[in-house]
Parts: sequence; C-alpha cells; structure tokens
Amino acid sequence: MEQEKERRTVNDYEITQGIRIGEKEVVFGIDEKNEMPYFCGFYTSNELFESYQDCVIGNDYVEIVDLFAQRVKEQCVKVREEQESVTVPREKITKEMCLPLKSSVDLSGKVAVIKPEVLRPEYRSSENQLVLVTGGYGAHGNARGRACFCTTLYSGNSHRWNRQDILGEIKPECMPQWANERLEEIQRTDEQGRKERQELEETKEEGKGGKTDKEGRKEKVR
Repeated sequence: MEQEKERRTVNDYEITQGIRIGEKEVVFGIDEKNEMPYFCGFYTSNELFESYQDCVIGNDYVEIVDLFAQRVKEQCVKVREEQESVTVPREKITKEMCLPLKSSVDLSGKVAVIKPEVLRPEYRSSENQLVLVTGGYGAHGNARGRACFCTTLYSGNSHRWNRQDILGEIKPECMPQWANERLEEIQRTDEQGRKERQELEETKEEGKGGKTDKEGRKEKVR
C-alpha cells in the first residue's frame, strides 16, 4: 500500500499544491472553515529552519490560483536567468564518467560528482555536480559516518552531502577544463590561507618567547 504523504498545514490552511523551482517552493492551501479559505505563499527551508513568506489569502479561488501560477512563472524566469548566466558548459556528469565508488575508497581531497537524482531537475548539470571533498567522516574509506564536507568547484560555496549522495570520483579524462582551472584556484587559495595562519602563529610565538638573535639566544621582550 502506498504510504500517504505527510499532511502540511500553515495555521489551519492545508497545503494541497506545491511546486518548487529554484530557491523557493510556491504553495497553495485551503481552509474551508475560514471566510478567506484560499492561501498562496512561498516556502523555504534548510537543515535548521523553515518559513512561509509573502503569504496571501482570499475568498476568490480563481484569483488565488492565478497568483499561484504567476509566482511559479516568476520562479521559472529567475531560474532561466541563473542558467543563462553560467559561464561554463552545462553538461550532466554521468556514472560512466566516474570511477567506481567502493566503500574502501577515500574521497578526501578528491573531485567527486553529486548524483543527478539528489539535485532538483533544474540543477542537474556539472556546475552543481562537481565538488572538492574537503573532509567529514563519510569521506574516509570504510567510514562509519556519512557526512562529506565539500566545496562546489564552480561557485566556491561549501556544502554538506552524505556519502550515498556521491556518484564517485570523476575520471581524470572526463574532468572539464574549467573544473581543472577552478580546482587550481581553490588549492592556491587554501595554500595561501595555510601560510598566513602559520605566519600568524609564528608571530604569536615570537611575541611570547622573544626574538632569536644570530647566535640562537633569546632576546628579552621589553
């Protein structure tokens, strides 16, 4: 028997329709006992919070449904503009383009591919799939954990994925040129950051223990 969908409500409005595209879901709800029984709003959520925004209620069914349709159209336009602004080829990375992901494989420091099916349809292309795995218990071979912390090559944004969300490490010959360039940029930035942190630590140590003269003796800090 097919499992019933979880009932969603906003106050007493039951959400009967929802279309998510881009960063927001457009929702439509009904509360038959309310003198303003029809509801339309935007829904957003993350791992910690969820919220409904720009909510409108009314007693004209056609008017609120029309608002729902307009908002879906607006989201479509925004996503299309985002896609057109991408400066690299928007190809989909497939399983055949990846090395097999066995449980023993350590993904740390490698460029991995997010499975298309865990991304929403409008984001199933290489600029969203290709990530540098930077850490997390799930990144290690034979790990008990699931979390993989990643940097998206195209945007540079950090995200948390589960190991089962990853298709595998991309094959070197399938790595797009733009991705190689972005990887080098990220690695240079990380290396520069490490050097700056090291220099800062050395400066702190010198401040605590004094400077060392040419003969290796500590000078007193006045």
